[in-house]
Amino acid sequence: MKSTRNLRALPAYAAIFCLMVASGLASAEMSAQEVERLGKDLTPVGAEKAGNKDGSIPAWDGGLTKVPAGFDQAKGYIDPYAGEKPLYTITAANAAQYKDKLTPGHLEMLKRYPTFKINVYPTHRSAAYPQNVYALAKSESPKIKLAAGGNGMVNVDKSTVPFPVPENALEVLWNHEMRYYGGVWTRYNAEFPVQTNGSFTPVTRNETIAAAVALEKAEPNRLYYYISKLTGPSNVAGDGILVHEPIDQVKEPRLAWAYNPGTRRVLRAPQVAYDSPGSGSDGLRTIDDYFGFNGAPDRYEWKLLGKKEMYISYNNFKLSDKSLKYAQIIQPGHMNPDLVRFELHRVWVIEATLKADARHIYAKRVFYIDEDSWSVAHADQFDGRGELWRVRDVNLMPFYDIPMTWGINEVLYDLQARRYIASALMNEERPMKFGEKLNVNYFSTESLRRQGN
Repeated sequence: MKSTRNLRALPAYAAIFCLMVASGLASAEMSAQEVERLGKDLTPVGAEKAGNKDGSIPAWDGGLTKVPAGFDQAKGYIDPYAGEKPLYTITAANAAQYKDKLTPGHLEMLKRYPTFKINVYPTHRSAAYPQNVYALAKSESPKIKLAAGGNGMVNVDKSTVPFPVPENALEVLWNHEMRYYGGVWTRYNAEFPVQTNGSFTPVTRNETIAAAVALEKAEPNRLYYYISKLTGPSNVAGDGILVHEPIDQVKEPRLAWAYNPGTRRVLRAPQVAYDSPGSGSDGLRTIDDYFGFNGAPDRYEWKLLGKKEMYISYNNFKLSDKSLKYAQIIQPGHMNPDLVRFELHRVWVIEATLKADARHIYAKRVFYIDEDSWSVAHADQFDGRGELWRVRDVNLMPFYDIPMTWGINEVLYDLQARRYIASALMNEERPMKFGEKLNVNYFSTESLRRQGN
């Protein structure tokens, strides 16, 4: 495929049009001219610094980095936008007026559920990262390339933004996979497979994820390490998963292990990948649904559809409130829409189509990736008949004490089963822990066995 780097010199709309037909695996080094744009007309991680023409998307001014007075993570995050009211509310009755900025999944949700609505608030480009993240994006990105087939990267050292000026869908996707999340965190959270009548039994888990660059004695070719343990209900308590995630998955596939408390054994678990059901999910999400998308992209053909202005879930401090009870959040059909904040943001749109010789329950997936945080904010996923099947929102929030932007929780709506699953809710759990000093031994099979007991 012909490289699209030269499109950056075109007027914005012409460049976007050309990008919409760009696909494949070509990956060229960033030019010196492109590198110099970072921190100037582009943010330090590659988003357009300027706002849009009508001002509904403001210019990026550095993001939200100031910790409010009185902040105590044990009590939850203080909402800096608490006094704001929705600019307007989108319902089935007026959805046609806003359809150019709504995903097919959101349009279908509005159509199917009379109580579903989208409250649109003023846009705040709150995403921010530490200065070393910005410096690494500028210093490392010129040498980073996609690995063979796009199933990983080469020449990456510590950068969490390998392709700040992406030229194809896989570069956009790898920016999502590599995005900064504070180095090491542990969260205590609950997942809710919700029945059609709104009833639920929470599945609770403790999970720790650590970027390899944040660990002592990390092995070569590692992106991150992950370990989790289910703590309830009793029929699954003690089940555990351990993952060592490679950077270049051409050289080495994902390494995964599972612990079963009934047998007290740790076994290799190659099934902890792709479309295997997520543990505790009642079959409502796949392994690679988690975090918006994770794992190897090799079963799909990827296409870059361009950049658009879309309503996505953002700045969800209200949804993170520790005073909320789960019964206030989880409702029949969908999460409580009055607790979810939507804003207008620019997103990269990429499409994944299942390869003819590959297997996955999703035949097509369309991802909407926030330009400021490189996080998947929304995904529409289709079955083998081409019908929209599952609709996923990642409810983004800036953690201003780190700083980073990550999903405070996630939700996936199964349109065919008329059920949904809400993941990573922490309202009634212990607060997250950031910055633990761990070494690679914490992510050993023996550690997995100990945690499961």
